[in-house]
Amino acid sequence: GAYPGAEAEAGNIAGAIAECLATLLSLPVPTLAVILGEGGSGGAIAIAACDRVLMLENATYTVISPEGAAAILWKDANAAPQAAQALALSAARLNKLGVVDELIPEPVGGAHLDPQATARALREALLANLQELASLRVDELLKLRYSRYRNVGIRGAKTKAG
Repeated sequence: GAYPGAEAEAGNIAGAIAECLATLLSLPVPTLAVILGEGGSGGAIAIAACDRVLMLENATYTVISPEGAAAILWKDANAAPQAAQALALSAARLNKLGVVDELIPEPVGGAHLDPQATARALREALLANLQELASLRVDELLKLRYSRYRNVGIRGAKTKAG
Protein backbone atom coordinates (compact mmCIF):
# COMPACT_ATOMS: atom_id res chain seq x y z
CA GLY A 1 0.00 0.00 0.00
CA ALA A 2 0.85 3.65 -0.07
CA TYR A 3 3.19 5.04 2.57
CA PRO A 4 1.09 6.98 5.12
CA GLY A 5 3.67 9.57 6.21
CA ALA A 6 3.92 13.35 5.88
CA GLU A 7 6.47 12.99 3.06
CA ALA A 8 3.97 11.01 1.01
CA GLU A 9 1.28 13.62 1.61
CA ALA A 10 3.67 16.40 0.60
CA GLY A 11 4.45 14.40 -2.54
CA ASN A 12 0.74 14.22 -3.43
CA ILE A 13 0.15 10.54 -2.71
CA ALA A 14 -3.60 11.20 -2.67
CA GLY A 15 -3.35 12.60 -6.19
CA ALA A 16 -1.36 9.58 -7.34
CA ILE A 17 -3.97 7.21 -5.89
CA ALA A 18 -6.76 9.22 -7.55
CA GLU A 19 -4.94 9.10 -10.89
CA CYS A 20 -4.51 5.34 -10.55
CA LEU A 21 -8.23 4.95 -9.86
CA ALA A 22 -9.23 7.16 -12.79
CA THR A 23 -6.92 5.29 -15.15
CA LEU A 24 -8.10 1.84 -14.11
CA LEU A 25 -11.76 2.84 -14.26
CA SER A 26 -11.36 4.15 -17.82
CA LEU A 27 -9.31 1.38 -19.47
CA PRO A 28 -11.26 0.03 -22.47
CA VAL A 29 -10.14 -3.57 -21.86
CA PRO A 30 -11.01 -6.16 -19.19
CA THR A 31 -9.10 -5.65 -15.96
CA LEU A 32 -8.39 -8.09 -13.15
CA ALA A 33 -6.80 -7.52 -9.76
CA VAL A 34 -5.25 -10.44 -7.91
CA ILE A 35 -4.36 -10.26 -4.23
CA LEU A 36 -1.68 -12.86 -3.59
CA GLY A 37 -0.42 -12.08 -0.10
CA GLU A 38 -1.00 -8.94 1.90
CA GLY A 39 -2.55 -5.76 0.53
CA GLY A 40 -3.14 -2.74 2.68
CA SER A 41 -3.89 1.00 2.62
CA GLY A 42 -5.27 3.30 -0.02
CA GLY A 43 -2.63 2.25 -2.52
CA ALA A 44 -3.74 -1.37 -2.39
CA ILE A 45 -7.39 -0.40 -2.58
CA ALA A 46 -6.71 1.84 -5.60
CA ILE A 47 -5.19 -0.91 -7.71
CA ALA A 48 -8.32 -3.02 -7.28
CA ALA A 49 -10.62 -0.71 -9.26
CA CYS A 50 -11.02 -3.52 -11.76
CA ASP A 51 -13.74 -5.62 -13.35
CA ARG A 52 -12.94 -8.50 -11.03
CA VAL A 53 -10.96 -8.84 -7.84
CA LEU A 54 -9.55 -12.30 -7.17
CA MET A 55 -7.78 -13.32 -3.99
CA LEU A 56 -5.81 -16.31 -2.78
CA GLU A 57 -7.77 -17.90 0.05
CA ASN A 58 -5.06 -17.19 2.65
CA ALA A 59 -4.30 -13.62 1.56
CA THR A 60 -5.31 -10.48 3.45
CA TYR A 61 -6.58 -7.13 2.16
CA THR A 62 -7.43 -4.06 4.18
CA VAL A 63 -7.42 -0.26 4.18
CA ILE A 64 -5.08 -0.15 7.18
CA SER A 65 -2.93 -2.64 9.07
CA PRO A 66 -4.40 -4.04 12.29
CA GLU A 67 -1.54 -2.38 14.19
CA GLY A 68 -2.28 0.97 12.58
CA ALA A 69 -6.00 0.70 13.29
CA ALA A 70 -5.35 -0.29 16.91
CA ALA A 71 -2.99 2.64 17.39
CA ILE A 72 -5.59 5.07 16.01
CA LEU A 73 -8.72 3.62 17.61
CA TRP A 74 -7.40 2.47 20.98
CA LYS A 75 -4.02 4.22 21.17
CA ASP A 76 -2.58 0.75 21.72
CA ALA A 77 -0.88 -1.31 19.00
CA ASN A 78 -1.31 -4.37 21.25
CA ALA A 79 -5.02 -4.25 20.39
CA ALA A 80 -4.13 -5.39 16.85
CA PRO A 81 -5.99 -8.74 17.17
CA GLN A 82 -9.20 -6.88 18.08
CA ALA A 83 -8.65 -4.48 15.18
CA ALA A 84 -8.02 -7.38 12.78
CA GLN A 85 -11.43 -8.83 13.64
CA ALA A 86 -13.11 -5.49 13.02
CA LEU A 87 -11.31 -4.92 9.71
CA ALA A 88 -12.72 -8.04 7.99
CA LEU A 89 -9.42 -8.62 6.25
CA SER A 90 -9.68 -12.38 5.61
CA ALA A 91 -10.33 -13.58 2.09
CA ALA A 92 -13.48 -15.51 3.02
CA ARG A 93 -15.03 -12.56 4.82
CA LEU A 94 -14.15 -10.12 2.03
CA ASN A 95 -15.68 -12.49 -0.50
CA LYS A 96 -18.86 -12.73 1.57
CA LEU A 97 -19.04 -8.92 1.81
CA GLY A 98 -18.61 -8.53 -1.96
CA VAL A 99 -15.24 -6.79 -1.76
CA VAL A 100 -13.60 -9.75 -3.49
CA ASP A 101 -15.34 -11.56 -6.35
CA GLU A 102 -13.58 -14.90 -6.28
CA LEU A 103 -11.34 -16.87 -3.97
CA ILE A 104 -8.55 -18.91 -5.52
CA PRO A 105 -7.93 -22.15 -3.63
CA GLU A 106 -4.45 -22.79 -2.31
CA PRO A 107 -2.68 -26.11 -1.76
CA VAL A 108 -2.90 -27.56 1.75
CA GLY A 109 -0.61 -25.51 3.97
CA GLY A 110 -0.56 -22.47 1.68
CA ALA A 111 0.54 -21.29 -1.75
CA HIS A 112 4.22 -21.22 -0.82
CA LEU A 113 4.29 -25.00 -0.35
CA ASP A 114 3.30 -25.72 -3.95
CA PRO A 115 3.87 -22.70 -6.21
CA GLN A 116 3.15 -24.71 -9.37
CA ALA A 117 -0.30 -25.79 -8.16
CA THR A 118 -1.01 -22.22 -7.08
CA ALA A 119 0.04 -20.92 -10.49
CA ARG A 120 -2.26 -23.43 -12.22
CA ALA A 121 -5.23 -22.41 -10.06
CA LEU A 122 -4.47 -18.74 -10.68
CA ARG A 123 -4.17 -19.31 -14.44
CA GLU A 124 -7.53 -21.10 -14.55
CA ALA A 125 -9.24 -18.30 -12.62
CA LEU A 126 -7.69 -15.58 -14.78
CA LEU A 127 -8.59 -17.28 -18.05
CA ALA A 128 -12.18 -17.99 -16.96
CA ASN A 129 -12.73 -14.40 -15.86
CA LEU A 130 -11.12 -12.91 -18.96
CA GLN A 131 -13.19 -15.14 -21.21
CA GLU A 132 -16.38 -14.00 -19.49
CA LEU A 133 -15.43 -10.31 -19.61
CA ALA A 134 -14.28 -10.44 -23.24
CA SER A 135 -17.88 -10.90 -24.38
CA LEU A 136 -18.89 -7.44 -23.09
CA ARG A 137 -18.94 -4.28 -25.20
CA VAL A 138 -16.59 -1.54 -24.00
CA ASP A 139 -19.44 0.70 -22.81
CA GLU A 140 -20.94 -2.19 -20.80
CA LEU A 141 -17.55 -3.07 -19.35
CA LEU A 142 -16.86 0.50 -18.21
CA LYS A 143 -20.35 0.95 -16.75
CA LEU A 144 -20.19 -2.32 -14.82
CA ARG A 145 -16.64 -1.64 -13.60
CA TYR A 146 -17.60 1.79 -12.28
CA SER A 147 -20.72 0.38 -10.63
CA ARG A 148 -18.69 -2.44 -9.07
CA TYR A 149 -16.21 0.01 -7.61
CA ARG A 150 -18.90 2.40 -6.31
CA ASN A 151 -20.83 -0.45 -4.66
CA VAL A 152 -17.98 -2.56 -3.30
CA GLY A 153 -18.73 -3.80 0.19
CA ILE A 154 -22.40 -2.80 0.10
CA ARG A 155 -24.40 -5.81 1.21
CA GLY A 156 -26.70 -7.10 -1.49
CA ALA A 157 -25.10 -4.99 -4.23
CA LYS A 158 -24.21 -6.76 -7.47
CA THR A 159 -20.48 -6.22 -7.80
CA LYS A 160 -19.49 -8.80 -10.38
CA ALA A 161 -19.52 -7.63 -13.99
CA GLY A 162 -20.70 -10.03 -16.65
